[in-house]
Amino acid sequence: MRVTFLGTGSAMPLPDRAQTGLLLESDGRTLLVDCGSGVLGRLSATDAGYEGVGTVLLTHHHLDHVADLIPLLKARWLAGEEHLEVVGPEGTKSLVDDLLDVYDYLQDRVDLQVREVTAGAGSFEVAGFEIEATETRHSIQCLAYRFEGEEGDFVFSGDSEAFEGLANFADGAVALAHDCSFPDDVDVSNHPTPSQLGEVLAGRDIGRVYLTHLYPHTEGRHEEMLDSIGSAYDGDVRFARDGLRVDI
Repeated sequence: MRVTFLGTGSAMPLPDRAQTGLLLESDGRTLLVDCGSGVLGRLSATDAGYEGVGTVLLTHHHLDHVADLIPLLKARWLAGEEHLEVVGPEGTKSLVDDLLDVYDYLQDRVDLQVREVTAGAGSFEVAGFEIEATETRHSIQCLAYRFEGEEGDFVFSGDSEAFEGLANFADGAVALAHDCSFPDDVDVSNHPTPSQLGEVLAGRDIGRVYLTHLYPHTEGRHEEMLDSIGSAYDGDVRFARDGLRVDI
């Protein structure tokens, strides 16, 4: 399985960081996870392109995770692609329906399928990937996902505070991409700071942790943030960047 970080930014994007988006590829299968602003452009630069990605899996419905969803639908229609599947937590169908009420000229342009998934219901399949989900701690309902791979699993936190349940969910994974939106001196809820993340990861067996969903507040402070995590967690932690490819 290959994971490409298309967007590692946040609701306040940076010139070199689009909003949230990940591309998963395995044995000819492709899956886009989240589709924030700027992700469609990043996707167009991959070998798969938007023509080759027919399924989007959403962690939640905040704008920085869904802003390019309707542009993706339009781009696929204009490229002659005939279908798009959107999968996400409860409320995903209402989200898509409401967006198409606004952009009604896009209705019925492609065969659009929408499916909702829940946490704790065991594994399910999306675009050929076996996935488990768990609830995160965020300001709205959000799901973290664990993707099963032949050589090990990949976990994406979505947006979330750091907490034991999510750390347990990621335990044993080859790679974890985790929200680390702000440095320690920012008073924030719904997202973790480095010290909070390090404390809950302590003792977990995770091959490598990639920090993502980065606000401008983190610029110039990466080493400080890594040191803060490292004071409690001795694993391999790195900052993700747009365009980074990780083979699992």
